[in-house]
Amino acid sequence: MDNIPNNHASVPEKHPQGPDNAARKSALDHVEHSTANERIILTESNCYESLGFCFPSWKKWMILSVIFLVQTSMNFNTSLYSNGIGGISEEFGVSEQAARCGAMIYLITYAFGCELWAPWSEELGRKPILQLSMFLTNVWQLPVALAPNFATIMVGRAFGGLSLAGGSVTLGMVADMWEADTQQYAVACVVFSSVAGSVIGPVVGGFVEAFLPWRWTIWIQLIFGGFVQIIHLLFVPETRTSIMLDRLAKKKRKENSALNVYGPNEIQSWSERFSLHEIIITWIRPFKMLMTEPIVLTLSLLSGFSDALIFMFIQSFALVYEQWNFSTVAVGLSFIPILVGYIIAWLSFFPIIRKNNLQRQQNPNDEHMQYESRLWWLLYTAPCLPIGLIGFAWTSSGPPLHWMGTMVFSAIVGIANYSIYMTTIDYMVCAYGPYSASATGGNGFSRDLLAGVLTIPATPFFTNIGGKRHLEYASTILFCISVPLVVSVYVIYWYGPTLRKRSPFAQQLSDARIEGNASRRASATAFAGSRAQSRKNSLA
Repeated sequence: MDNIPNNHASVPEKHPQGPDNAARKSALDHVEHSTANERIILTESNCYESLGFCFPSWKKWMILSVIFLVQTSMNFNTSLYSNGIGGISEEFGVSEQAARCGAMIYLITYAFGCELWAPWSEELGRKPILQLSMFLTNVWQLPVALAPNFATIMVGRAFGGLSLAGGSVTLGMVADMWEADTQQYAVACVVFSSVAGSVIGPVVGGFVEAFLPWRWTIWIQLIFGGFVQIIHLLFVPETRTSIMLDRLAKKKRKENSALNVYGPNEIQSWSERFSLHEIIITWIRPFKMLMTEPIVLTLSLLSGFSDALIFMFIQSFALVYEQWNFSTVAVGLSFIPILVGYIIAWLSFFPIIRKNNLQRQQNPNDEHMQYESRLWWLLYTAPCLPIGLIGFAWTSSGPPLHWMGTMVFSAIVGIANYSIYMTTIDYMVCAYGPYSASATGGNGFSRDLLAGVLTIPATPFFTNIGGKRHLEYASTILFCISVPLVVSVYVIYWYGPTLRKRSPFAQQLSDARIEGNASRRASATAFAGSRAQSRKNSLA
């Protein structure tokens, strides 16, 4: 078991006065009194108090508040562009369907951006990767805002989407600061920022479309993105454990030149860590996890197809509400019920999380309680997806029915979307700990890729199916597709242990957790933040 990484997300958080703290302090004292002939590699075990897990609560939630803004900004960018489609079509003489290609290409390249940025945040640190991602995203807003032709818009949107790191990195930061047993409130917060950002876009966009030229849909994205990047730069420290250990080792050597202390990444030369072969291995890690880890593949497909259905569903809003003569601003405001659904779902998880935490504490050796219990609330909220879709379908026929019925059911759909995203992400962050950025990248990849692919056919789907009742029949088709998705939730819940046993990397991390809890060996191998250890365990 010595080749298994010391998985920080699997080690229960300890009270400062606990017995394990004394062991860690003893190990740290050993580091302080090491000699020049004794090479010490810092690990999570002997420096736990210096890592993100031991940040004071106010600092953790301050960081998470900024991450909330970062994630909101990223998803705000994906949706606000749609309110400029009419202006783009008119100015450049392209059809509105062609103008939607700017939204499509952004989502598709965003899907790949989630996967490509995630592993580098595990190698180089969260902060520099997020800063570079936000900088490039903001830079690529400029050619779109100043575009002299439609081709420039397409190029700017393509590279802008590819520059987005997405929730894979921000959720990785949750695993940096919270243990698996205490992470759920933080995960719930980040997930809410992700889904809420997508809804805030059209709400704000309704006003922009009604009162400003289309280019302001891009300038507002840039202003918001630039503000968030500055806040992140000023207030968010590095949280990645391996990077913090490297910095701590450098600090100790500076304070005492006699110490022969190194961080986990320092034991390899720069040329070894960043050879072409290692770069390729790092980049393919999330894709390999998506294809070879059944947990990642199954939960990502569930979340991705669910999000795709909801994306198709909201494309009908303009068509549905024009039957009640809604203005452009009113159509934008019609997205508020989905946001209300997200808030209801978010709040509903609070008592569930408290109950779940108590169950895990009472049954520390029960794997079902440690993992599958995180999906329990989804068993009751997932049916909201087909209920909301079928209800919306048959209240969307226009007068004499009142429009309020459609909004009630769209809120119910919002409850389902948040619940599916929250529970699948929570499960993967728990299962993969320090590699959760790469694991959750698959979730983002599935959601954004499927949404991007469906951007172009979405409007024809609602206008060309079913003749006079085309809106009702189209939404009913979405309802029929959602039913087997909901059934899959129950299958995943009951067969979760089988999925985990067939996920080799997740099983290795689980075994490491069991061994670590039993022995607490301070001599475990260095934390697997380096690419060499990552390649050995996740790609072997």
